[in-house]
Amino acid sequence: MTRRTDWAEYAHLDALAERAGGQDVGPARTADDTGYEGGEPRRGGGARDGARTGGTRGGRGRRRRGFGEPPGEPSAEDGGASSSSRAEQGEPPGDPVERARAICLRLLTGTPRTRKQLADALRKREIPDDAAEEVLSRFEEVGLINDSAFADAWVESRHHGRGLARRALAQELRTKGVDSALIEEAVAQLDSDQEEATARELVARKLRTTRGLDRDKRLRRLAGMLARKGYPEGMALRVVRQALEEEGEETDFLDEGGI
Repeated sequence: MTRRTDWAEYAHLDALAERAGGQDVGPARTADDTGYEGGEPRRGGGARDGARTGGTRGGRGRRRRGFGEPPGEPSAEDGGASSSSRAEQGEPPGDPVERARAICLRLLTGTPRTRKQLADALRKREIPDDAAEEVLSRFEEVGLINDSAFADAWVESRHHGRGLARRALAQELRTKGVDSALIEEAVAQLDSDQEEATARELVARKLRTTRGLDRDKRLRRLAGMLARKGYPEGMALRVVRQALEEEGEETDFLDEGGI
């Protein structure tokens, strides 16, 4: 992978939310809007470059909150619309823009969301389209919504955490409403060599659990596991066959008294 996106920037929701409300930033974008000050990125910045450089690059061990499993879609409470539930959730009554802003902030506090996920939540809460568009555009401007950074982080986390290949990752991002061009750019972080290396690791971990089965059944089971994770059929079969052959060679070596 080429980069990590630091989702700790979402800890600064309150400060960004104040700007999202238009209290201290005019229509033109300023250094505060983009998250840059003196040429250096700050956490909470909305620009794509800020999202890339604001994070860390590292090994596979780190997991990003909210990406080990698909972040939940807006809960059942986000589909309701009673005045009592609005009060309980801290939503301001009346003004649809303020309601939309409160709903989005609450959802973003838990995990990053795409613009479409937030738009769907606002639609379920019967927020008027013009109010929803105003809030979503403002949040996107100040960096609270960043589908490009979301896609990058999703690919990295789900590939390293679950071993998903490009095809499966692209499908997941499509279901979350990410634009096709952004999906293509995000999954391009993975190349065929990296995919194959991950496929080999997955097979190596699963190989032992299939011992005792006949070779054809093991082949089907292991190749099926890779197929469900989005690996191409040709690659899956090649990786599994090679793993079974290497296992057989190792067994023969041990049977012959090797160390």
